[in-house]
Amino acid sequence: MFAPVPDHLAILRRGVVDLVEEKELVDKLERSRRENRPLRIKLGIDPSSPDIHLGHTVVLRKLRDFQRLGHTPIVLWGTATAMVGDPTGKNKTRPQLSREEVERHKATYRSQIGRVLDIERIEERENGEWFDRQSFLDCVKLAGGFTVARLLERDSFAERFRAGEPISLHEMIYPLMQGQDSVELRCDVELGGTDQLFNLHVGRELQRRAGQEPQVLITTPLLVGLDGSEKMSKSLGNHIGVTDSAEQMIGKVMSLPDAPMRAWFTLLTESGQSEIDALL
Repeated sequence: MFAPVPDHLAILRRGVVDLVEEKELVDKLERSRRENRPLRIKLGIDPSSPDIHLGHTVVLRKLRDFQRLGHTPIVLWGTATAMVGDPTGKNKTRPQLSREEVERHKATYRSQIGRVLDIERIEERENGEWFDRQSFLDCVKLAGGFTVARLLERDSFAERFRAGEPISLHEMIYPLMQGQDSVELRCDVELGGTDQLFNLHVGRELQRRAGQEPQVLITTPLLVGLDGSEKMSKSLGNHIGVTDSAEQMIGKVMSLPDAPMRAWFTLLTESGQSEIDALL
C-alpha cells in the first residue's frame, strides 16, 4: 500500500525546479494508490563519459525518492542516443561516440549509480532495443511531426542560430529520439536536469500523438561546482567524482564558497529545512 499523496508530494517537491503538471502528478499518484500500481519513472542516461560526479547524483537522488516510495524506477541507457549526442548546454556539436565507447562507459556508469540507487530494484532498458531495428524511413516518419521552427525553440539551438554557429541535422533528431523513448516505455513521469526541459516536453507531445497519457515532467537544478559559479563539470575541474576517496571529497568540499551551501545541503543531503536553516 502506497503512502498518502500529500506525503509523496512533500518528498517529491524537494529540490525541484519544474513540475509539469502538478495536478497530473497528483492524479497519477492517487490512481497509483487506489489501484496499488506503481508509477513508471524514467531517467535517461547517455553513457557519454566514463565517470559521474556529484552533479549527476542530484537527479539520481530524485529517482531514488520515487524508488523509496514504491514506484518503478526505469534507468534507460541511451546506447543509441549517446551515439548521436545531446547538444544541451553546448555551443557546438558534441562529438559522436562509437558503440564500443558507449558500452565501455555504460559499464562504469552502472557501478557508480549503484552508490545512489538500489540497482537490484530498477528496470534497466536500452533505447538501442527499438532504434537499432528501425529503418531510415522510420526516422523520417518520426521527424515528420515537428517543424524546424519548433525545434529552434530549444535554447541551445536558438542561441547558436542567432550567433550564426552551425547546427547539424542529427542534433535536431536527438530530442525526437528521447521523446520516442517515453512512448516505447509508456512512462508516467520523466526526470531530468533543467537543461532537459525541452526534450522532456517532446516526450509529452509524442505520447499524446501515440494515444498515451502524457508523462509528468520533473526537473532538478544543475549543481554549482566548487568554484561557486559555474555548473559542476569535469571539463572545468570544479567537480567531485563519486569515486573520489572520502579524504579527497572532504578536501574539495572545504574549498566550496559559502553561497552554494544551501543548495548543496538541499540537493545532496536528507537534512530537513529547519536543520539546514540552523546550520546556515
